[in-house]
Amino acid sequence: MSDNGSNPFLDVANLVAGYGKKQVIDGVSLSVGAGEIVALIGHNGAGKSTLLKAVFGLIPIWSGEVHFNGSLWSTPAPRALLRAGVAYVPQGNRVFTDLTVRENLEIGGVTLPNKQAMKDGIERVFTLFPMLKNRLKQRAGTLSGGEKQMLSLANALVLSPKMLLLDEPSLGLAPTLVSEALKRIKQINQDSGVTVLIVEQKVREVLKIADRIVLLRTGRVSFDGPAGDLSDDRKLKAVFL
Repeated sequence: MSDNGSNPFLDVANLVAGYGKKQVIDGVSLSVGAGEIVALIGHNGAGKSTLLKAVFGLIPIWSGEVHFNGSLWSTPAPRALLRAGVAYVPQGNRVFTDLTVRENLEIGGVTLPNKQAMKDGIERVFTLFPMLKNRLKQRAGTLSGGEKQMLSLANALVLSPKMLLLDEPSLGLAPTLVSEALKRIKQINQDSGVTVLIVEQKVREVLKIADRIVLLRTGRVSFDGPAGDLSDDRKLKAVFL
């Protein structure tokens, strides 16, 4: 775990954002240290997914600042952030169901500079997800929920990102697969040093892999501290209530 205060890869200051005229994020400040896993938790409607979308440029930032790796991004743009090493994995195991596994991976690497970089990126994800190598010609829509989750994550990892923004990677997975999926994210973090900001509803499971927890309540940060501080059920309930 890195010292997020002295070496933040992501630094968000007083962020305000929403949809149309509806404000959802109300002055959020948080940081994620290089190589750190930070879990963003909170009740439904707290603004967790909205925050990720604003940080990645999928919705406009109304006010506040976003810094990646020390650089200010006043108007984050997804394609530019991908080139800068920041990848976003939306909730719901989003894959192109009518395309093959190979075609999905190639779309994931669309911002890579050449075919060799694409080939290297795809080979790299096979070491993490060897199952995908045997499914290259298979349509993504025929994969199981767990396999789609793997492919969705692999699509982001083709780029060898420095940071992953993950929006509920456990969504739609069978309970037996949730722990396995989160352990895989931890393994990727340990093996490659990738920084992770993860939105997750399975709080007890994500506590096992996170270095730090940030709790959002109605668009504001109400807790920011080490994951170990919430390992006791009573402490966890006290923070949520």
